[in-house]
Amino acid sequence: MKRDTIAVHAGRPSEGPLSPPVVLASNYRTYGYAREEGSPTWEAFEAAIGALEGGESVAFASGMAAVSALLEPLPLGARVVGPAVGYTGVRMLLDARAAAGRIDLAEVDLTDTEAVLGACEGAALLWVEVPTNPLIGVPELDRLCEAAHAAGADVVVDATFSTPLLLRPLELGADVVVHSATKFIGGHSDLLMGVATARSPERADALRHARGTLGATPGALEAFLALRGLRTLAVRLERAQATAAVLAERLAAHPAVSAVHYPGLASDPGHERAARLMDGFGAMLAFELAGGAAAADAVCERVRVVVHATSLGGVETLIERRARNAGEVAPEALLRLSVGIEDVDDLWADLDRALGAG
Repeated sequence: MKRDTIAVHAGRPSEGPLSPPVVLASNYRTYGYAREEGSPTWEAFEAAIGALEGGESVAFASGMAAVSALLEPLPLGARVVGPAVGYTGVRMLLDARAAAGRIDLAEVDLTDTEAVLGACEGAALLWVEVPTNPLIGVPELDRLCEAAHAAGADVVVDATFSTPLLLRPLELGADVVVHSATKFIGGHSDLLMGVATARSPERADALRHARGTLGATPGALEAFLALRGLRTLAVRLERAQATAAVLAERLAAHPAVSAVHYPGLASDPGHERAARLMDGFGAMLAFELAGGAAAADAVCERVRVVVHATSLGGVETLIERRARNAGEVAPEALLRLSVGIEDVDDLWADLDRALGAG
């Protein structure tokens, strides 16, 4: 079956209710404790994501909980290659572990293939985002996986921006793929949840053990909502992706905009890679303003249809200025846009007015 169909049907019970119900239970009469054994609601969600990714999935309380479970087993002093510009939560966690001497961290531009390959020598783990946050860059994931494995490193891919419908990292050689299910999978800005999918059953078992010992278990209602959101992911993503392409073209032609980062643009540095590795260009884009940080802040204040808020992947379009962290090279006047499912002309009228005011 096509993945759109799998997203609708995977994880459903073979009898009884058509949709898996919310099972509110911490323990069971005959087979144990939910924190260790899981629950039917988690398992239905895990089965659906696993079917899409081609691996064995483990649900977590949040995306960051999944990240922590993947980093926790690393031996003391392990070399980790991670993003110089990437998701703030992951970068802060990596930086904190490096500062404490728990890991030897090498930060690189993930879109610079040769730099990543050079940093992988002696590494235990390569952490990749596809696309990258917030610059929407596209690493050469197939080459990175092959070279990292040759150097003896495992590869974990955060594919939150691409979703399992646009990219399956396990097919390209990754060992684990992680998603913040809070975002596109849940899709309605009403839950916190994460999921990691491993190529091997042994790695999945280790993730379950880490989930239990770290106390990173998801709630039953969150798992139910995430699975319900997954059912409509294909139609939401199709609409949002089509709108993102239109907005990217219009932003690129706007006099107030100095640069647009979206791999769907033929001029984007990641266009060829995305066309080769992904099944679409996604619903995330970023753009820079010639007027600097103050102009970017002003746009966030002026929008009325677009919502100025953190996070991404919901039905509503969100905008946020991505300020630089210490050591980052992201532009100061960068605005990240998570495109929702509103009418494209309403969104453009709002952005055009916000960009043109004053």
